[in-house]
Amino acid sequence: MSEQIEGRNAVLEAFRSGKSVDKLFLLDGCQDGPVRTIAREARKKDTIVTYVSRERLDQLSQTGAHQGVIAQVAAYEYASVEDILAKAAEKGEPPFIFILDNIEDPHNLGAIIRTANLAGAHGVIIPKRHAAGLTSTVAKTSAGALMYTPVAKVTNLGRTIDELKKEGIWFVCADMGGETMYRVNLTGPIGLVVGNEGEGVSRLIREKCDFTASIPMKGDIDSLNASVAAGVLAYEIVRQRLNA
Repeated sequence: MSEQIEGRNAVLEAFRSGKSVDKLFLLDGCQDGPVRTIAREARKKDTIVTYVSRERLDQLSQTGAHQGVIAQVAAYEYASVEDILAKAAEKGEPPFIFILDNIEDPHNLGAIIRTANLAGAHGVIIPKRHAAGLTSTVAKTSAGALMYTPVAKVTNLGRTIDELKKEGIWFVCADMGGETMYRVNLTGPIGLVVGNEGEGVSRLIREKCDFTASIPMKGDIDSLNASVAAGVLAYEIVRQRLNA
């Protein structure tokens, strides 16, 4: 899990010290001074705030002394999208970025970060909402890759794709209805977009992609695990880059 911080003073100090708070749970209806101050700090950081009942806070609490405030803090610091682009420039390589649309399973996220590192990707971008953050489970599953592969967390994935297109990056979406991946040109600056475990890439994000690519499958079931699909497509990108 993420590191959990409970109590008003501890949570306020976490915000003011610059810790990456993934989620903040506040007691519904509590509007006293300290809670308002914490909520204000959360808004400054664009942190997801959820107002819940006392019973729910009691369930979440690990100490039994939450004082109406619980924060879940990332196990690792997030990078920025600019950091990812800078890493590509530093290596003198066209950017290769993984864009993850609502990957909710921390084991899948950790496995994808590991694949991204081994495939030579310059970073991973995830959304703030409806997705796993950088928990200790993610760090463990990444087998150390999180130490070397920057992960950026953004408020709006679609807007981020639009901004990266201005940098000359093309986007390919993993989709079963797409062109077979061997027939798609995956060289040059590229963003590989992988969707969540159940629904795949959302329609809004899929429509922003330049190509859709499918993985040829011959079995009796209809889809691969998200992290496996990411790995297969990533290594087709690697193959095409090596042969370009």
